[in-house]
Amino acid sequence: MNLGFTVHLAKIPIFPSGSPKLKELSFPLAANFAKMAQNKESERQMSRTLRALIMFVLLASCGGGDFSAPRNLDNACSILSQRPKYGKAFRATERRWGVPVHVQMATIYQESKFIGNARTPYRFVLGVIPMGRQSSAYGYAQAIDGTWEDYQRATGSWGARRDRIRDATDFMGWYMNQTRDKTGVELSNAQHQYLAYHEGHTGYLRKNYTRKSWLMRISAEVDARADMYERQLATCPRRLR
Repeated sequence: MNLGFTVHLAKIPIFPSGSPKLKELSFPLAANFAKMAQNKESERQMSRTLRALIMFVLLASCGGGDFSAPRNLDNACSILSQRPKYGKAFRATERRWGVPVHVQMATIYQESKFIGNARTPYRFVLGVIPMGRQSSAYGYAQAIDGTWEDYQRATGSWGARRDRIRDATDFMGWYMNQTRDKTGVELSNAQHQYLAYHEGHTGYLRKNYTRKSWLMRISAEVDARADMYERQLATCPRRLR
């Protein structure tokens, strides 16, 4: 059937299998495919590296770190051996504020069990609906927002963090000195320093704690732990004291 046009087959280059012409065309094509594959792999590798870098930066900006408690919290020497930075912080606070190391340690044990990022539990309505945490207390010393801000203003420690041990102990030293100045409680009196720490200076002066049998029990436990830590610290290797 004549449709009005002619197909010139001779003008269509057809090369038999194995032809040198076909080989000349196939090698550059294969090289291009290989190059494209390498580029794709490089892009994937760069993407993985970039994601890892971003994650690292985010963790660093959030103050990422090991906030877990040391083992064997009933042994002061073991605590200081596992966490040398604790001992440095305790001694620095004792030098600056005069609060004995064993009093600091007993207070932190009671407040956070040496968990650096400790928070108060959530409150729930009807047992299932979360309504925020019980208070803003956070960190080793469980300082609440307002009192922490007072400490920062009073000492100029604007970069201080509640989840950093040296800042938490410095805060305790500052607060316990405030307690001594306002209430007359000696820095070595672990039980009454804790009562004022828990109730606040006004609450302590009003003797609110006398109506809280559970708090009186806990403060006595703090005092007993401070005595235990003091005896243990006397036996620790010199490098830990």
